[in-house]
Amino acid sequence: MSQSVDIPLHDIMPLVEVPDTSIYWFGALVIAGLIVVSLIVFAWLKYKRGRKINERRLHFKALQTIDLKNPKASAYTISREGYFFAHDNERTLGTYQNLFTRLEPYKYAPTVGKIDEETLGYYHLYLEMIDV
Repeated sequence: MSQSVDIPLHDIMPLVEVPDTSIYWFGALVIAGLIVVSLIVFAWLKYKRGRKINERRLHFKALQTIDLKNPKASAYTISREGYFFAHDNERTLGTYQNLFTRLEPYKYAPTVGKIDEETLGYYHLYLEMIDV
């Protein structure tokens, strides 16, 4: 038996239009990727800026960790590292100059005794005056 062309087929569905939203999904994916990459770059830059070496902090740490058991080396180190902060303001300059003159006998003598308590007091006062 042959089938007629006019007889409709009930088993086959007509073509359905499929909405093409792939371009929108691709655009959203690209924008999300750019946001993630920019956040990563921003976080990395903030991390690098936060870890930047602070020269004032390094000099202050060197001043704090001076070994006072060797008075000659201590006097030289205090004079060298303390000069970095001397010109912050007039008060620190005056205290540094006073401390520098009190440390001179310990620098230029061949053998020196222990640093006296008054000089140590000026040293600790100078450390308290420094703003890091």
